[in-house]
Amino acid sequence: MAKYKANIVSLNANKIGTSAHGTANFTEDDDQLTITIEMFDTPANTQHWEHFHGFPNGKAADIATSAQDTNHDGFIDLMETESVSGTTMVPFDDAPENMDIPHNRYPVSDANGYFTYTKVVPLATLEANFEKAFGSKDLQLDKRVIYIHGVPKDLNLPVTVAGMVGEFDAHVTLPIAVGKIERID
Repeated sequence: MAKYKANIVSLNANKIGTSAHGTANFTEDDDQLTITIEMFDTPANTQHWEHFHGFPNGKAADIATSAQDTNHDGFIDLMETESVSGTTMVPFDDAPENMDIPHNRYPVSDANGYFTYTKVVPLATLEANFEKAFGSKDLQLDKRVIYIHGVPKDLNLPVTVAGMVGEFDAHVTLPIAVGKIERID
């Protein structure tokens, strides 16, 4: 059994009006991965995409900070996180093992900005799909970071905030919180 944890801290809080924070726990046990995420003070009544990000070559990912705001618009958008955090890898949605990322099947926060997410994932299926996408079945959770995304559609974002993924615009993909995943056992 292997256990991992991420303390999730706010990102873009000064621009979105909330300081999202929480924790994520991961337990690999035999043939399953149990994921539990609890978030507080996210934008209320909003769907929140959540994923782990990383580098396919196994380089350790770091969390984005204001230093990644390369266009100096005051927002750290999805594209700006890639230099330190890598690419989006595994979604925390209704079926993480399928690695289907752009859709509307992610948690929605309540009126207080709270949500919790728990999913037991078949590890063999996830590893097989991860290998197809990234060339290795080793998830290397301790080299990944977790991002929580999503702000209300009525939040005024400058045109410089990038993050269009298919039909989903920067309101869906804007990072609101981030945490480094660390092995704890």
